[in-house]
Amino acid sequence: MSVPVDGDKSVMVPDHVRRILRGPRPESVPALIGTACTVVGLLDAAGGIFPRFRHSRMHAVAEVLPGTLGPFTAALALCSGVVLFLLAHGLKRRKRRAWRAAVVLLPAGAVSQFVYRHSVIGVLISLVLLTLLVRHRSEFAALPDPRSRWRALANFVLLGAGSLGLGLVIVSVHPGLVVGSPSIADRLQHVLYGLVGFEGPVEYAGDTSWTVAYSLGSLGLLTAVSTIYLAFRPEHPAASLTDEDEAQLRALLAKHGGRDSLGHFALRRDKGVVFSPSGKAAVCYRVVSGVMLASGDPIGDVEAWPGAIERFMDEAKAHSWTPAVMGCSETGGEVWTRETGLDALELGDEAVVDVVDFSLAGRAMRNVRQMVKRIERGGYETRVRRVHDLGEAELERIRAAAAAWRGTDTERGFSMALGRIGDPGDGDCVIATAHRSGGPESPFGDLKAVIHFVPWGSDGMSLELMRRDRAADPGMNELLIVASLEAAPRLGIERVSLNFAMFRSALARGEKLGAGPVLRGWRALLVFLSRWFQIESLYKFNAKFRPRWEPRFVVFRNTSDLPRIGLAAMQAEGFVNLGLPWPLARRSRVAGRPCPHLVGRESGARTV
Repeated sequence: MSVPVDGDKSVMVPDHVRRILRGPRPESVPALIGTACTVVGLLDAAGGIFPRFRHSRMHAVAEVLPGTLGPFTAALALCSGVVLFLLAHGLKRRKRRAWRAAVVLLPAGAVSQFVYRHSVIGVLISLVLLTLLVRHRSEFAALPDPRSRWRALANFVLLGAGSLGLGLVIVSVHPGLVVGSPSIADRLQHVLYGLVGFEGPVEYAGDTSWTVAYSLGSLGLLTAVSTIYLAFRPEHPAASLTDEDEAQLRALLAKHGGRDSLGHFALRRDKGVVFSPSGKAAVCYRVVSGVMLASGDPIGDVEAWPGAIERFMDEAKAHSWTPAVMGCSETGGEVWTRETGLDALELGDEAVVDVVDFSLAGRAMRNVRQMVKRIERGGYETRVRRVHDLGEAELERIRAAAAAWRGTDTERGFSMALGRIGDPGDGDCVIATAHRSGGPESPFGDLKAVIHFVPWGSDGMSLELMRRDRAADPGMNELLIVASLEAAPRLGIERVSLNFAMFRSALARGEKLGAGPVLRGWRALLVFLSRWFQIESLYKFNAKFRPRWEPRFVVFRNTSDLPRIGLAAMQAEGFVNLGLPWPLARRSRVAGRPCPHLVGRESGARTV
């Protein structure tokens, strides 16, 4: 940076000096305010819970912070600390509702500091934070996240559990003032009574019983008020495809669906969509834990992709969501990074088999050939058909078998899953089934395994689901993939997309002669993680069919966002469930199908 000096001269100013002269960036203010609220909340809560902390040097700072007011210092400090701590995350994400709550809370704290404690420092701290909020109010314009009234139940369970834990701490931090030796059950009973405003069995000397009672009562009141508010506020449901959206997407796929093998998965009905101004391109997404996740490339004309991407980024900014793209192609990654300034990282490779080049002949295919022949000699036969060629009764039997053979309590899949079988609009999908007469009696008759493909343009198909009866012979997946590849010419199919192999290049290069210590160490870590996630096994399974490998990328804003994006992706794919405990959890109404990046397009029922 050149700065004019003496009218006609200029000097180069170092970057760190330039940042100091320029001052803090506007986008850093919400993070600073959120961090300040986090610190204030933790100090206030600690001052309200621990009596030794209230008399320590640290409390000399904490006692003048917002929330420690009047004769009810402990209870109000605890309650205020919890509220400020909860607001901090919303302020960091620029949420308008969090800004409004903080603007109301801070003046109230300033007035109380002056009226009850005559604390000028406490008033100044409240006013400084309030001034920052008002001055930068335009930064806090993010709209609310999708929500439903089930969040009220989640709030009651989680905040209630937190209040119970804090209550046990509050009851137990006065050992020298407790009368007698109350048991754990007595302490727990005292907390439960105190949260609803009643006196429990634990007794204290002096005025400590009032401090404990007010603290427990404030926690119970906070839990009740927040739950009632969440239960009665208007719902803001998550975005989902409307019939009009789906029709428009199908029209785009009919023209441009051959560009990306993941294009048809945009028709999942639990995704939202944004279209370009011309309507010639679209980006489908789902919001998970504040991350706006898109998958695959934009749908439609490449020339219109920038317009759809801009709408996507505007939507993310309006809600303060973290934008991310999972599994885009190299072309898609280049457009995303060029138009948005985001960064990209290679995530793995997609296995694509060209039908004209596939053959079971040769030494390289010996293992697959022998496995398929062995299974066929065991009496299995295969059928490969379009969905529109199957009757409704057979489709219903296939759906029931796929659900029964899922192998996990929760459905998995997002970026490489359609979430349904045999929908009237998906007549061009392909289903391959394996049958065997005789053997153990099954509710699904002679059906032993099924795999499901979705269209990839007019001349391709993309693997979506693989399920098999666990009592069937090993090798069902290989049998059906080979049958599908052999039947592809009859169906007009020229290319088939198989599973996604995460970190495939690292596994392949790490096992070669001459690989360096870093690459070997990275491969060893991936092999270790394969005990829980099918990383190495999927790579080896895909490699059996001699595919060509197409790289796939994750697009992200900052490196610090990657852990959050990874967690959101695992939630979307069904690997991590951060919802309610299972007795209270609402079962999903969307029959998602497993196809996660981490284990490929299939459920835990498949054995590779």
